[in-house]
Amino acid sequence: MSVKYISVALAASALLASVAFAQTPTATTDRGNMAPSATSSSFQGDWRASKVIGLSVYNDNNQSIGSINDLVMDKSGNIKAAVIGVGGFLGVGEHLVAIPFEKVKFVNEPVAYIGTAGNNSSNPPMTTGSASTSATTSKSNSWYPDHAVFNATKDELKAMSEFKYSN
Repeated sequence: MSVKYISVALAASALLASVAFAQTPTATTDRGNMAPSATSSSFQGDWRASKVIGLSVYNDNNQSIGSINDLVMDKSGNIKAAVIGVGGFLGVGEHLVAIPFEKVKFVNEPVAYIGTAGNNSSNPPMTTGSASTSATTSKSNSWYPDHAVFNATKDELKAMSEFKYSN
């Protein structure tokens, strides 16, 4: 009885396969006129927005003041503001402020500690950029910067009007 089912299945597959081979493909577009697709080399030096979001933000005194939570664009796609989260713990109690994007500077070199091992200060001296210490490690990733810099203190940012998402 299984031989009967197998022979029916083979006959049905052969019938369906012959219909598929009988069809002729139709050309819908002229592939010669298509523009070449963008390659990764055409975006050399550009940053991924998904990597910019979440970057730590420091002030000019190398004190951590928050992180970039979002980027606000206009309708043409130009980035107008960076939304920085200040304070809070794991997003709870965080104060959001919108900073004009052109006022935020981006740095490729990591923030490096240059203090001594016995330094007990709660804010050890740090440097941004190319410090000549053994703690400085250079990251050469062209897809995103290491951190952002905005000249304000945490208290100044908390005193700014809070950014709220409208519906």
